Amino acid sequence: MSAYSRTPAPPVRAAKGLVLLLCCAVVVLPFVAVVATSLAGQRQINAAGGYVLWPSPVTFDAYRAVFAGGVVTRALVISLLVTTVGTLLSLTCSALLAYALSRPGSLGSRPLLMLVLFTLLFSPGIIPLYLVVRQIGLLDSHWSLILPVLINGFNVIVIRSFFLDLPRDLLDSARMDGAGETQVLWRVVLPLSKAVLAVVGLFYAVSYWNSFFSAQLYLNDAADWPLQQVLRTFVVDNSTMGVDNTALAGELPPPQQAMQMAVLVISLVPILLIYPFLQRHFAKGVLVGAVKG
Repeated sequence: MSAYSRTPAPPVRAAKGLVLLLCCAVVVLPFVAVVATSLAGQRQINAAGGYVLWPSPVTFDAYRAVFAGGVVTRALVISLLVTTVGTLLSLTCSALLAYALSRPGSLGSRPLLMLVLFTLLFSPGIIPLYLVVRQIGLLDSHWSLILPVLINGFNVIVIRSFFLDLPRDLLDSARMDGAGETQVLWRVVLPLSKAVLAVVGLFYAVSYWNSFFSAQLYLNDAADWPLQQVLRTFVVDNSTMGVDNTALAGELPPPQQAMQMAVLVISLVPILLIYPFLQRHFAKGVLVGAVKG
């Protein structure tokens, strides 16, 4: 019996379990503290030194004050629209470009592939990119959050590698049946590529959702800011961005730190809701190409 097939001794298994438990605690406790602090009052926050692990009593005053101001609600809608539209456009353009680059002998595929690889090594600076965005008239437009980052070279290479691993005989048989390149892509390639498209789509969605620097550069009106830029203003600049602290008549305004944590929780919820539906495809897409044979 090899050393890898033997069952570890109980002390070893207990030690491994303890290490995994500590790792889980390191990951979970900060998230629990954020949620609990957003549900706590000023007295609890002061007594706990800033972060609460178990709020008692639970209060939703911070969430009511945040949504009553209208700023966070508007920023949330903007982020959802930018993330949805940007992810769909980026995924479509990346898949089309990857399929063109995966076709042997297609016109200009080699120079175009070198150009895509070049973007992985060198990225444009902030000033040249800002000048280009201003020149084409995208300043103070939400398209400035999408078009400059529409295609990611790494994601294109990932999709292209998956397309190259598809059976050539299957694609050739579809062409022999009279299918054109568009039909081959739509009816054969894309249905077989759900795993990699789910992974790349998740990459794009997280990138759009978490982006705040582009809004800081290109959007001058705070009313057009996405949620992440509003969150940064709440946490870093310690500003309430027009949130009505006195929205609850006859009551003390919710604590500033509770409102900051409430905005942070709101920014986490959409990604947490989407990920479970993509987890199955995500695990399969990550392992694509890892084992040959």
